[in-house]
Order: sequence, then structure tokens, then C-alpha cells
Amino acid sequence: MKSFILSFVLVAAFQYAAAQKEYALLVIDVQNFYFPEGRSELVEPEKAAEKAAVAINHARKTGNPVIYIKHKSAAGIEINDIVKPAEGEKIFVKEEVNSFLGTGLKEYIDGLAIDTLVICGMQTQMCVEAAVRAAYDYGYAVILLHDACATRNLKFGDHEVDAADVHASTLATLKSYGTVLSVAEWLEK
Repeated sequence: MKSFILSFVLVAAFQYAAAQKEYALLVIDVQNFYFPEGRSELVEPEKAAEKAAVAINHARKTGNPVIYIKHKSAAGIEINDIVKPAEGEKIFVKEEVNSFLGTGLKEYIDGLAIDTLVICGMQTQMCVEAAVRAAYDYGYAVILLHDACATRNLKFGDHEVDAADVHASTLATLKSYGTVLSVAEWLEK
């Protein structure tokens, strides 16, 4: 009888461990207003979205949750078709730069018992950066997929900053808050 109970406990523990999710993939603001002819077009948003789609497909295949964030907007709010959510995937709508602020995102993630967030999206130096920093502050391990993010050229006074430089300088800062990897590097791990 003892061996039966021990076997039952071990099988239950194995099934519980197998059911645990390793991470949640957070897809931030990959919305139509950032794509060509949108009101806030970024530099090469399609390229970033295609990389994000690879990460999304991997998360789905491995049974890890994909969570979408949409920034509330009057136009172009739809999530781009390249990264279209599957039925039942969670979508949060935010009004602030920080995906956690006023959305219930933290409570949802905590309910999944996940301690690692893999993050991608748009714009690198705005909503993506805010999510990475907030996730770190909340104690989550963070992996940022740099090639699944996009941004725009910026201007400060008379100084114009190329999107590639905006992206690189933001990533250089964010490596202090988590691991910054390409999608290919992440898939190899």
C-alpha cells in the first residue's frame, strides 16, 4: 500500500511539474498604427513583427502563454495580422506607457505562477522599455527579444537620432534589467 501511495504521489508531482509553464511571452503594442500608412509609422515594423511571430509560434508549441498588450487609440488599434492572437489568448488594453499600470497584467501573470517574462514589441524606447523595467521591479526574470522590437527616428532639438541608434541605446540600458537576446539566440537556449 505504501508503494502505491508513493507511486501515486510521484506521478502526481511529475504531472504537476510537466504542467508548469516556463515563461509567458508578452507581445506589446504590435498594432496597425505603427505599420506603413499608420499614424505613427515605425522603421521596419514588419521585420520586427515577423520575428515576434516566430517567438509566438514557439510559445504556443511549448504550451507557454502568449499575452498581448494593446495601447488604446482612436485609430489603428488592431493587433497586426502578422502576430494575430489565437482564440483564448489574453489581451490587455492599456492607456499608459507601462503595460502593468491599470491593466491587471501583474495579477494575471501571478495567477499563472510564472516568474519569467519574455518580452517583444513596439516601441523599443517607450512601451517595451517601460514593461522591461516594471517587470524587473516586480521581481520577474526578463528576457528581451531585441530583433522582435521596433522603433522610429527621433528628434531632440536640432539633433536627429536614427531609429537604429534609438534601439541600440535603449537595449544597452535594458541589459541591466534582463537578458537581451535575438529570437534565434533565445530559441537555442
